[in-house]
Amino acid sequence: MRTIILLIIYLVISILMIPLLLICPLFKWQEPIIFISRSSLRLGCFVLGIEIEVSGLENFAKNKSYVFMANHQSMLDVAVIALIPQFVHVIAKKEMFKVPVIGQAMKIVECVSVDRKGKRGGRKSIDKAVSLIKEKKYSFLIFPEGTRSLNGKLQQFRRGGFYLALNSGVPIVPLTITGSFELMPKCNFFIKKGKITVAFHKPVPVQGYNESSLSELMEKVRAEISSG
Repeated sequence: MRTIILLIIYLVISILMIPLLLICPLFKWQEPIIFISRSSLRLGCFVLGIEIEVSGLENFAKNKSYVFMANHQSMLDVAVIALIPQFVHVIAKKEMFKVPVIGQAMKIVECVSVDRKGKRGGRKSIDKAVSLIKEKKYSFLIFPEGTRSLNGKLQQFRRGGFYLALNSGVPIVPLTITGSFELMPKCNFFIKKGKITVAFHKPVPVQGYNESSLSELMEKVRAEISSG
């Protein structure tokens, strides 16, 4: 029932956002979209009866750029965006940008689309994100597993997010999400009431690593996420 109520609320919010989506691009406004997005995520957790316990926010500066990397257990993991004390951008599959309202909002706040069908598309997306980090000091949230876990266990990591950190020179902040799989496993529509814990670990500098030692960096970040 809570899931249905939330869908209705989100539908109403989406309809009310349509005029804003027409106005914001004209004046290059991102702030209203960011505020509504983050508020909607918090509202969603409240409606669903999900308590989120956070630790480790003191481990990183609020005004610096990072590549945040988290394990991916559930669609609920996107709520992490509202917990980070700065707005973080995402690299999402291009199909997401075709979703009415959501796709337009993602374009306005300069999220990056990726075509998963070819390596060239992935490289272009990483290059675009690197430029945004260097020029506009953005931060990005990456799920290095690439897709949600089917059993809640940590999967193999993909290299894309690590190239993003390496080429932009910003530290990686590993974070561990626990409990979201139990509340909404992959392929489940209805969401259970419960608790999710999110632990932010200390930033991992990328200086000293290069393409040949990328696997070492990946293992270090993986170990941090696993430790939570």
